[in-house]
Amino acid sequence: MSTTSLSFRLSSEMREQLERLAQSTGRTKSFLAAAALRGYLAREAWQIEEIEKGIQEADAGDFASDDEVRAVAEKWGGR
Repeated sequence: MSTTSLSFRLSSEMREQLERLAQSTGRTKSFLAAAALRGYLAREAWQIEEIEKGIQEADAGDFASDDEVRAVAEKWGGR
């Protein structure tokens, strides 16, 4: 996998936290920042995909019935 550089600004506190974590784990700051960004991108991509699925279901009229909603609410202690 090829890599490239990216510059961005961090608060002093965040940079210090990153430096402490790098020292504690024996990893580089770049490794930790890339790992954090990978996790963030994966979560955001998942969320967007689920939202798009929900929109498609709504556009198709695929909604839960009143009875289905009531059953779930009762299952989880709703009124």
